[in-house]
Amino acid sequence: MSQSDFRIVTTRTPIRITFTGGGTDFPQFFKKSGLGAVVSATINKYIYVTVARNFYSDEYRISYSKTENAIKSVDEIQHPTVREALRLLDIKGGIQIISITEIPSRGTGLGSSSSFLVGLLLALHTWLGEYVTPKQLAEEAYHIEREILKEPGGMQDQYMAAYGGINLMEFSPEDVKVNRLPINQTFKKELESNLIMFYTGRERSSSSIHVRQTNQIDDHFETYKKMTKIALDTAKSITDYDLNELGRLLKENWELKKTLSDGISDGEIDQIYETGLRAGALGGKLMGAGGGGFMLFLVPKVKRQKLIDALSSYRVEPFSFEPFGARIIYTEDY
Repeated sequence: MSQSDFRIVTTRTPIRITFTGGGTDFPQFFKKSGLGAVVSATINKYIYVTVARNFYSDEYRISYSKTENAIKSVDEIQHPTVREALRLLDIKGGIQIISITEIPSRGTGLGSSSSFLVGLLLALHTWLGEYVTPKQLAEEAYHIEREILKEPGGMQDQYMAAYGGINLMEFSPEDVKVNRLPINQTFKKELESNLIMFYTGRERSSSSIHVRQTNQIDDHFETYKKMTKIALDTAKSITDYDLNELGRLLKENWELKKTLSDGISDGEIDQIYETGLRAGALGGKLMGAGGGGFMLFLVPKVKRQKLIDALSSYRVEPFSFEPFGARIIYTEDY
């Protein structure tokens, strides 16, 4: 390992909500269709990663929901993405890594595991004195999660964590385009005030749902193509400041998504959704792969409290949009 430039580096990386198009970012789809599209936004819920010099130059110390201490070999590290990030950057000990998350890091549908990895990679590169672009961060995180660890899933999470903002992402066999949607602050605040997110209280493994979904992509190819167009239309509805159209598209996207695989929805989730619509929501969807996590609704401000009352047994998670992706928020040199 090269001598680090800093004693301590801390990064802050947002998680994301997806409006429409999730699933069309699977390479198994867009490499055949030619295009996938997703509209997502990063929000002000964060994962913090601190990297620091370890007293023992031949040991690793990693602290997350548990602590791995006095690890002598990278092969012994149990946390898979930490292990592979250290391998990728060829860091051979003398380091400790600490993470703090504001949202559970797995099973909530907000892309938090990719946000953690992007934040970790930014911290490690910075600690080594290396400049890294959002594109490189996203590509390295995707490489680790999807190609090395073979975790099933798409490409949006890594790019959203690295770039931040409200984006239309277009996925093609050649490249990934991250198009920041040009909306003013007034509409951004209006959109925020018309969105509400509930926690279902259920965490689930996205991997099992993604495996089934991936295996059935050819069976639902036309549905994915429809969802790609919905995402493109969603971007237009946002830039046109048309909340009614956005609500309609959210609803159409969710109805299509439920047909893609078993496990995306069930009786309780359907009940939450129907209750939301009856209370005045224009549309909504479950975040992530499905099966649990967070439910997002678009609801006129005047009906917001009615919706909260109708779903009073579920926790409301307030949020606002975050314009930036992974950022360095603290460094301390020697």
